[in-house]
Amino acid sequence: MGSQIYGRCFFFVFALILSAASAASAALPSNKSSTTAVNSNSVLVALLDSHYTELAELVEKALLLQTLEEAVGNHNVTIFAPKNEALERQLDPEFKRFLLEPGNLKSLQTLLMFHIIPSRIGSTQWPDSGSGRHHKTLSGNHEHLHLATHKPTGRKSVNSAQIIRPDDVTRPDGVIHGIESLLIPRSVEDDFNRRRNLRTISAIHPEGAPEVDPRTHRLKKPAPVPAGAPPVLPIYDALAPGPSLAPAPAPGPGGPKHHFDGESQVKDFIHTLLHYGGYNEMADILVNLTSLATEMGRLVSEGYVLTVLAPNDEAMAKLTTDQLSEPGAPEQIVYYHIIPEYQTEESMYNSVKRFGKVRYDTLRLPHKVVAQEADGSVKFGQGDVSAYLFDPDIYTDGRISVQGIDGVLYPTEEEEAKTEKKSAPVVKVAAKPRRGKLMEVACRMLGAHFSTCQ
Repeated sequence: MGSQIYGRCFFFVFALILSAASAASAALPSNKSSTTAVNSNSVLVALLDSHYTELAELVEKALLLQTLEEAVGNHNVTIFAPKNEALERQLDPEFKRFLLEPGNLKSLQTLLMFHIIPSRIGSTQWPDSGSGRHHKTLSGNHEHLHLATHKPTGRKSVNSAQIIRPDDVTRPDGVIHGIESLLIPRSVEDDFNRRRNLRTISAIHPEGAPEVDPRTHRLKKPAPVPAGAPPVLPIYDALAPGPSLAPAPAPGPGGPKHHFDGESQVKDFIHTLLHYGGYNEMADILVNLTSLATEMGRLVSEGYVLTVLAPNDEAMAKLTTDQLSEPGAPEQIVYYHIIPEYQTEESMYNSVKRFGKVRYDTLRLPHKVVAQEADGSVKFGQGDVSAYLFDPDIYTDGRISVQGIDGVLYPTEEEEAKTEKKSAPVVKVAAKPRRGKLMEVACRMLGAHFSTCQ
């Protein structure tokens, strides 16, 4: 009886093991289908090992390897690969810096997927001359690539890029064509332009004027001031120690009606510089290399007026690496070109015509910029470090004035301090002993009979 029970239990356990093994074997095919392995002869492997090293490096930085593996496993793809020179030398450095920023990973991925079509198109399958064809890409933004053949030369192109190496790499699952330039989708271009339109400028609108302790020259409790009132403190009290500007504690006529909108005014004058032409370097320093555009917007919002002496691109190109490599050097250069007054060409010319030389305060304390009349115009600076008023009144809105000059100015006081190091010798003069009033009174009372009174 016991042997029968033992046999039945053994048979039951053996049946359970068989059923588990059959279930595991049935699950194996589904696991194989869910993980797509890339063949060593794949077009993706060929791209990573090809001479398109710049593109392969961008693909790795964009974290697109797994996405491309799935795409190659599901489609027979066509890849348009820009030559290395197009990404290394011909691409705008500012745009390349934008693509490589961590916060713009989505734009970089969209740009790279825009170069891939989920179908195989060889050079023999190109549309005939005179007719073009649009193809969807893997970017997923409803943006298409236009393939065309030009009649006179038979040259093949995709969008505006010429095909320079058709069928450069062919594999069973795809083909790679070499192109002369990078393909940029409109969505990425819009993202890049939005980054440059100064939307990050956020002007601060204080609510009241401060009180200043005359002993410490520090702020006390703020006092309410009507909107539109001039700043209580001079503009120099709005300057923080160091190379940057701090939000001025002066009253801002901001309020709900925004009497002074410094953000819009600074944005407007920088856009004017760009459209005027020849002042792109100055605009780039204000917006990208420094935070001066934001700080100028804050000052204007708080009631201050500014005159910017803007060097043109030719003058900025003469700046050396040593002049810009020091910490805070770009800020200090620009500070010397900002006058905390509202001046136009007419007002400056009338001043120098009447007084000969005029010294204007600058935001680079305590240095001043010298202006004088020369050749019927206004000349700034002295000696070799001088510049003429080249493009007057580029921008004037009543609070910000921009005057174009043909040189970069430097404080002359720094050069004078280096040359005039010798000082006059100090001569010690022995002081003549004076008799105290108490001794004089005592001598008069005693009749000057003592030797000490002689």
